[in-house]
Amino acid sequence: MDEYMKGNRDLWNEITPIHVASYFYDVEGFKHGRSSMLYPIELEEMGNVSGKSLLHLQCHFGMDTLSWARLGTKVTGVDFSDKSIELARSLSEELGIVADFICSNIYDLPENLKGTFDIVYTSDGVLCWLPDLKRWAEIISHFLKSGGFFYILEGHPFSRVFDDSPDATELKVKYSYFHTPEPSKGKRYLSAWESEGDCAVPDAVVTHGSYEWTHSLGDIINALISSGLKIDFLHEFPMIFYKCLSFMEQEDDGRWRLKGDKIPLIFSLKASKI
Repeated sequence: MDEYMKGNRDLWNEITPIHVASYFYDVEGFKHGRSSMLYPIELEEMGNVSGKSLLHLQCHFGMDTLSWARLGTKVTGVDFSDKSIELARSLSEELGIVADFICSNIYDLPENLKGTFDIVYTSDGVLCWLPDLKRWAEIISHFLKSGGFFYILEGHPFSRVFDDSPDATELKVKYSYFHTPEPSKGKRYLSAWESEGDCAVPDAVVTHGSYEWTHSLGDIINALISSGLKIDFLHEFPMIFYKCLSFMEQEDDGRWRLKGDKIPLIFSLKASKI
């Protein structure tokens, strides 16, 4: 694990207990039956998953993974944060929900996990932590059964080019849309590129910085195609599930929008292995 990945692992080890205690994640509600943070979009687009095997990449502390298990899926969650995986296993045991959890960097996963799956799934704020999408897509293909599919619901990369500082009042391009090998420090999860909070808990005190990479929509699609997958659909939506820009407006259902729905804020993509 290189310097950047180690730094991000340290960050997520620090953030995990903050998330567990937060209103945003509502762990107590989940323990009493709430279906985690699975969104209507992904539930509809993925369809009936009962009886299928699902590999959840970058699963954090496992609430979404366990939510899929509650829907009848045989689940395996993977994350590089040992604190997250420790908590995921604890939740699984406490609630009696059968699930496997593996602590591994995604790029090392073929050395730590055997077998293939009907579904490979990932969601909501994951791609910015990955320096190499080509290798990421190859690993997805490696773990997919023939006839299986990959699904992602993620923040739209175009939404990441705008000024996201707390005092921003309009759409103003500040960051590049295009990938560079060297990461930026802390654009999305830590405001002002420093340790001044977290997207789920804005007033949290976080001491570790983050390293993040930008990937264009073309990067994402072409990486999956080059790994042998067939794109089934790509959908774009003008809402998002957290306040990523200071001048967004929240709707009654909790989703955030920009007035006039001017830009895409999230996208979903499904790709199949023939």
